[in-house]
Amino acid sequence: MYKFSRSSNQASFRADRPITVEEIQHYAPSVMTDTPHQSRAQSYKVISTFNVLESMQDEGFFPYEVRQTRVRDQNKREFTRHMVRLRHINNLSNGHEVPEIVLLNSHDGTSSYQLMSGIFRMVCSNGLIAGSIFDDIRIRHSGNVIDNVIEGSYRVLSDIEAVQGCVERYKNTQLSIGQKVDFAKQAIELRWGEDSPIQNPERMLNIHRGADRSSDLWTTYNVIQENIVRGGLAGRSETGRRMTTRAVGGVNELVRLNRGLWDIADKMAA
Repeated sequence: MYKFSRSSNQASFRADRPITVEEIQHYAPSVMTDTPHQSRAQSYKVISTFNVLESMQDEGFFPYEVRQTRVRDQNKREFTRHMVRLRHINNLSNGHEVPEIVLLNSHDGTSSYQLMSGIFRMVCSNGLIAGSIFDDIRIRHSGNVIDNVIEGSYRVLSDIEAVQGCVERYKNTQLSIGQKVDFAKQAIELRWGEDSPIQNPERMLNIHRGADRSSDLWTTYNVIQENIVRGGLAGRSETGRRMTTRAVGGVNELVRLNRGLWDIADKMAA
């Protein structure tokens, strides 16, 4: 079981089995909301994400992770953007990588339902999301939302084979030291732009387990993704003060970084 950082207005939780209703309520209350935020017009249709999850469970999809983004306005905490990662009962195991459906939504009008392909890497608890080469599916808060989300989930699931094909291609692509450093530089630019606290890109290649000593593109991708998302790297602020990088908590930023890293890796594989 894996539990990530939590504060009064931000939470994420992951387990190695389907998570419970109580865990969803505790860590991501916005998933349970069945009313719109007060800023929405009367025509705005709310279908609770939890109601969608219940229907998806009937189709064999079960949640393994929930996360909701940080908000400054506490009145929006139970309506804010959230992410649920699900596995289908027929795709629970595939060696060290498990395919997942990534479901995004909010009830404050900031987003529609969004579905994407994902890969969960068993060895280090990384949650990777396929990049923009795999079209994500967006479903508006209108019409038959639940049926549309379920249909979209099966469409995304059908893309998993293509995602897994990319993973195998990355595993078979060996990188030189220079190429690994180049990947790290691009990842730093993606995460922080010109104001990066990481002056030495080789810090992004720090490994946390012996299994990550390989120089293939897939392993390098995972090492860099873990260092970016989990933070904890030593660096310096713009004023020269010593600091450590923070973990990425917001759903929007997490998705942006995951997809950006995937695109970098895909270009390197080409």
